[in-house]
Amino acid sequence: MAKRSAGLVIHRQHEGRVEVLLVHPGGPYWAKKDAGSWSIPKGLVDEGEDELAAARREVREEIGHTPDGPFTFVGSYKQPSGGKIVVAWSVVAEIDTDRIVSNSFAMEWPPHSGLTQEFPEVDRAAWFSLDEADVKLLPGQRPILQDFARGIVGAHPAA
Repeated sequence: MAKRSAGLVIHRQHEGRVEVLLVHPGGPYWAKKDAGSWSIPKGLVDEGEDELAAARREVREEIGHTPDGPFTFVGSYKQPSGGKIVVAWSVVAEIDTDRIVSNSFAMEWPPHSGLTQEFPEVDRAAWFSLDEADVKLLPGQRPILQDFARGIVGAHPAA
């Protein structure tokens, strides 16, 4: 059975356009990557856990905020590797990206050094227009953004 991740497309209206909040993964492998490396805040669903509850938990762990809702189901997306499905909801929220707080993970760094270092799971978050987000997102998550955008065009003419 494929692993399941759940996440939120957090969005807002800003200066007449729709913007989405994306997060950049922390750690040395992602440090110099930008285009095609950002993500919606998301993470693995624990066995027996409600997927929306998992999405809210993961957002809290990755950025230190939990949007209240209402939540709109966006869809379920098989990732290109085939080993994971990402389930996403959208929610309106205003989050100060300068005040995010992320959990951390430990890994051996530098490789084969025997040294363990801690890194934030998310090293930064930023608001992007839909066009900018399409460039920044991991390729496997672009369909999430496209479906989200199709769903809001009628509600937000500036999309």
